[in-house]
Amino acid sequence: MNEQRRQILEMLAEGKVTADEAERLIEALERQQPEAPPGAASRPKARPKYLRVVMEDDSGDGSSRINIRVPLQLLRAGVRLTSLIPPQAVTKVNAQLNKQGVPIDLGELKPQHLEELIDQLDDVTIDLDDPDSKMQIYCE
Repeated sequence: MNEQRRQILEMLAEGKVTADEAERLIEALERQQPEAPPGAASRPKARPKYLRVVMEDDSGDGSSRINIRVPLQLLRAGVRLTSLIPPQAVTKVNAQLNKQGVPIDLGELKPQHLEELIDQLDDVTIDLDDPDSKMQIYCE
């Protein structure tokens, strides 16, 4: 039972509102809040703490497994630190990254971009051409 509905019922029990008033208040609450599907959590989603990359490969001699767990706080701190890099160094780093095939402009990297990426990782699916391999990238 949600908190607002409980408060209405307590007011009814204490005689602060009539049964008709309580009924109208509860109906107003139901109009404001669409019903959640069965089994859905009523509390907000917790802020993820880790970026997880898991890959399993069952082909060949034995299965190999990659399991990487990166604290998102480390990524958040790294993004904030990019604002401290002097502009001439950013230009050199961007050039080297581009030369290595990583076309990222560190000057454009902002904390809100990282948060948007983290929010979208719930929907990430990676397809591999190898039927014996499976890869997952998600936040937890």
